[in-house]
Parts: sequence; structure tokens; C-alpha cells
Amino acid sequence: MTQARETVSFKPGEVILYPGVPGPRDRAFRVLEGLVRLEAVDEEGNALTLRLVRPGGYFGEEALFGHERGYFAEAVTGVLLEALPKEPTPEEVEALAQHLSQALSESYRRIERLATQRLKNRMAAALLELSETPLAKEEEGAIVLHATHDELAAAVGSVRETVTKVIGELSREGYIRSGYGKILLKDVRGLKELAQSRGDGR
Repeated sequence: MTQARETVSFKPGEVILYPGVPGPRDRAFRVLEGLVRLEAVDEEGNALTLRLVRPGGYFGEEALFGHERGYFAEAVTGVLLEALPKEPTPEEVEALAQHLSQALSESYRRIERLATQRLKNRMAAALLELSETPLAKEEEGAIVLHATHDELAAAVGSVRETVTKVIGELSREGYIRSGYGKILLKDVRGLKELAQSRGDGR
């Protein structure tokens, strides 16, 4: 008989894991419901999204190996998590390894965008990435993201004031329609073309 696993839930905005050496009670988690953001925060309080963990994904693997954690894990939406045992089964280790391999590939692409693309291009890529998360809903026959400018700034490695200007530019050019706390994607094909094009760095 399969043993029931421990599950924990967090409300939007709650911190799940903090930076530092994992303590004896720290666990690795698999996301069952919701969206988790892994982000680094500098001394001035500026945040950079390192990875978004969707349902089926894992995070907190440092607890299994005793490695120091360099990020915060925060619940973006309400989340339900399954805690992995201290000694996972071979099947769980394989699933974790596959997920981390995919996450590493995504991180390489994110680093490449930060180094080679203009902010406008990075914003288009971030909007498309967020459209595949629980932050996105279908409204008015289109995809609508419920995200703040602060969240978008963290996603592209910028600050809110600059992101607000870029959002305004994308709105004027017809790619999106921006409202309070939400963004409607009007031209998904155009956003994809923009996200794939190169720029002159920052």
C-alpha cells in the first residue's frame, strides 16, 4: 500500500524557503497546485526571478544534498505542495533529475536573454512564459495575465519604473492591453516574433 505523503499549503505572497544552509526540517517539494517563484534579492531589495515552478515541478532540492540555498521560494498564487522524504525513492530521484535538467536548460535561455536582448524583447518573452502559468486566464477571448509591474520587473531583471515604460510601449504598438494588475495579450504571434529577435543587450 502506498503511504500518504505530507502536503503543505501556502497563501499568495508567503515565503516557503529562505536563503541559507538547509536546516534539519527543510524539505524538497513537488508542486501539486499553483505557482512558485524562485528569486534572488540584492542588498537594495531588487528582485530577479530565477525560475517559475509550475504544477509537477520540484524545488528545494538543496535539502536533499545539504547545499546552501541562494534564493527565496515564494508562493505566487495559493499553492499546494508535496514534501519529498529525506530519502526519495529511485523513481522520485529520476523525476527530480529530469525536472532539474529541464530547469537548467530554461535557466541557460534566461541568461542568454539577459545578456543579448533589449528589455522590450525580454518583456515579450516573459509575458509568453507567464501566459503558461496559473497567473493566466482566458478572458474576452484572449489570454489575460494577472501580474504586477513589480513581478514583471523581477522576471526581466529590471526595475518597475522602466518596466512601466516598456509596457506602455508594447500597448501603443498593439501587442498588449494593460490595465490595473492585468495585461491582455492582443498579438501573441507578434510577441513570439519579438521574443525571438535579438537586441543590443540592455
